[in-house]
Amino acid sequence: MKGFEVFQTMENEMQKKRILSGIQPSGDLTLGSYLGAIRNWAALADEYDCYYMLADMHTITVRQVPAELRRHTLTQVAAYIASGLDPEKNTLFVQSHVPAHAQLAWVLDCYTMFGELSRMTQFKDKSAKNADNINAGLFTYPALMAADILIYQADLVPVGGDQKQHVELCRDVATRFNGIYGDVFKLPEPYIPKVGARVMSLTSPTSKMSKSDKDQNGCVYMLERPEDIMRKFKKAVTDSEASVHYDPESKPGVSNLMQIYSVATGRTFEEIEREFAGHGYGDFKAAVGEAVVELLRPIREETERLLADKAYLEGVYRAGAERASRVADRTVAKVYKKVGFLPR
Repeated sequence: MKGFEVFQTMENEMQKKRILSGIQPSGDLTLGSYLGAIRNWAALADEYDCYYMLADMHTITVRQVPAELRRHTLTQVAAYIASGLDPEKNTLFVQSHVPAHAQLAWVLDCYTMFGELSRMTQFKDKSAKNADNINAGLFTYPALMAADILIYQADLVPVGGDQKQHVELCRDVATRFNGIYGDVFKLPEPYIPKVGARVMSLTSPTSKMSKSDKDQNGCVYMLERPEDIMRKFKKAVTDSEASVHYDPESKPGVSNLMQIYSVATGRTFEEIEREFAGHGYGDFKAAVGEAVVELLRPIREETERLLADKAYLEGVYRAGAERASRVADRTVAKVYKKVGFLPR
């Protein structure tokens, strides 16, 4: 009976569409990471075959403190699980633990055009922020991202709107490779949630919330203390109208807070407008802060509990790497054969 159940599970996974996504462990996870990505991932496990990585290989395009990178990576594994990503239902793994990513990335480097890489918006942005370290990895990392996706034959890639360009490049590279060697790679589609896909900075609401922001008052972290979260929301930028209604063009600060509140509470924008009709921004910002504190409290507490059990976390990421490698190695073997490499 046990063997039948295992077979049935494998058959069900084969029938599901596969999803691949990941976040760099370059710092503490942000509220934007949670509302825009991780929270949505947790709801997908029953419908999709889900692979979620900690993209540590991408992280080193910017200089990291090694001990801090290791700490952030382990904390992020714990935060993934605390956020609802059941390791029994999702494949959770560290990117560098699956060598096939680097192996396929080199092959795809040779099928990605210089002009394509030079047009990547994020390369331009990161080059401007890291003018003293514009390295080759920073330039070619979209090819590694393509390898991350194509190596698992992913159907869908949950990304923010700012990453859609990379999925398009991935499709272009896969199409080029398939045109030469036949049907090798599945062409992935971006999966962009309609609500909460792009959480903006609290102090600069026309910019995405980011852990790399110089003004840390604009960024809320998933594991941050409640009093610090409240302080940041009370300082959030709004406008002079003292009217809570959704208008991203003329009221970006208020609209960003409304989106955060909507995702945190389940209320619609219309319900939020009615709730705060006649109230000042002080009441509104305090309510948003309290909703976020309560949303993140159980995640923070569970993350702290899991970090006290490092043996369990190691077991999770090792098992995840083994599962991921089984799929990734098959793809690399097929690609190596297609391009003419002699088998070992």
